[in-house]
Amino acid sequence: MSNPYREEFISIYTQNITREGSQKLLAWLDTTDFYTAPASTKFHCACESGLVMHSLNVYKAMRERWFDEGDSEESFAICALLHDVCKSQFYKTSTRNVKNDETGQWEKRPFYTVDDAFPFGHGEKSVYLIERFMRLKPVEAMAIRWHMGGFDDAAKGGSFAISLAFDRYPLAVKLHMADLESTYLREKGTSDVR
Repeated sequence: MSNPYREEFISIYTQNITREGSQKLLAWLDTTDFYTAPASTKFHCACESGLVMHSLNVYKAMRERWFDEGDSEESFAICALLHDVCKSQFYKTSTRNVKNDETGQWEKRPFYTVDDAFPFGHGEKSVYLIERFMRLKPVEAMAIRWHMGGFDDAAKGGSFAISLAFDRYPLAVKLHMADLESTYLREKGTSDVR
């Protein structure tokens, strides 16, 4: 069965990302559940293909709202499309019994749980996975590493590195803003399990 999100992702990726190793990374994504995985357990895009849907939404928000003259199309595509690659092979589908309010019967309903086989952190894990195939520019690595903003565990723990990254790398701020807009505005009501 055709996945329109996969096709759109590949189209944007191949039009904009041409550096050495990019095709190997794209081929690797096909060996993972990247195109079918959810983007979260129950919040935004907690549905089949939610991860690729979210990646496309972040790209569109970032490109529409934050692209300025002199910005790199390739860097925008890399950061937006791959910022959450850490979520491939990350979720597992389980079921739980839920009472149907209309019938009074108990029904098995699917839900997602986290099964992180490589607990390396969120943004840093995406940077690590991407760099296995192609080199990131420092600005791209910083943007992907800190795209969670204040939700990042290091920031919640009191690290000031995020402030330095946001001050020095506007692309990091742009990716974070596009991620927030996608998650909380564009993807409202996209969860199958909420």
